[in-house]
Amino acid sequence: MNKPPGADGNPPNGPREPRSSRWSDLDRPPLNVTALRRGLVREGGLWSEVDVVQRTGSTNSDLVARAAEGRAVEGAVLVAEEQTAARGRLDRQWTAPARSGLFFSVLLTPSEVPVARWGWLPLLTGVAVAAGLSRAAGVDTALKWPNDVLVTVRGEERKAGGILAERAGDDGVVIGVGVNVSLKEDELPVPTAGSLALAEAVSTDRDPLLRGVLRSLEEWYGKWRAAGGDPGVSGLQEAYAAGCATLGRTVRAELPGERGIVGEAVAVDGDGRLVLATEDGVQEPVGAGDIVHLRPA
Repeated sequence: MNKPPGADGNPPNGPREPRSSRWSDLDRPPLNVTALRRGLVREGGLWSEVDVVQRTGSTNSDLVARAAEGRAVEGAVLVAEEQTAARGRLDRQWTAPARSGLFFSVLLTPSEVPVARWGWLPLLTGVAVAAGLSRAAGVDTALKWPNDVLVTVRGEERKAGGILAERAGDDGVVIGVGVNVSLKEDELPVPTAGSLALAEAVSTDRDPLLRGVLRSLEEWYGKWRAAGGDPGVSGLQEAYAAGCATLGRTVRAELPGERGIVGEAVAVDGDGRLVLATEDGVQEPVGAGDIVHLRPA
């Protein structure tokens, strides 16, 4: 584990050994918080503050706690260089080397949007993240329902990012994003994972990548909020469908209670649910569960 700079314990006049420093990996420089604030926090914009911490358990947990204590307002962004207790959907754990990706959470309070439409926020974030990464990193991205971000590595779709939304009190939602940026093949948590570097991104500089993703999120959130959360009027439903690699494929939905459905993913409905057409001729919407892309027979 990398340690922060400190006393190296060498004698004052003796030979000096290289110190272990959290900045020692030159391929993974730290984020420039001053530049991020200058580029993102502006009058009339969504982002109200940007904080970067070196290490924490979970940015989502931290930001939910800040909101509960009244120490965060809408547009707060909390970024970690390293997370030790990061969580994905269904409380899955995942870890990544320090400064190897984008690990951040944002606080949103869409008071003018009916709560029934807040379920679109993770999908909206997926659209924004995919678009921001495509522009800033120069990689092809796709979405696996509901909100996994896919990249192509040697002709194979791999998950490079994920999104987790949690309620923060009665009027807020904290959305966490994790994206693998510079992970090498031998650092992947599972063989089916990917990273921007493995997808041959034109840039793995995390500063412009983070700015690009947050600007894209601000743009999509503004459209959706202005439309009262209507996914059709805001263009969100169409954009999600256009970028969703799940649609048109045969998939297996693994549902709570150990129930499963196999069918063709034919649509994402107005509530953000994935609609499966089964062999029985039934169209069944899926609102929660794991989706497995099945290979053609």
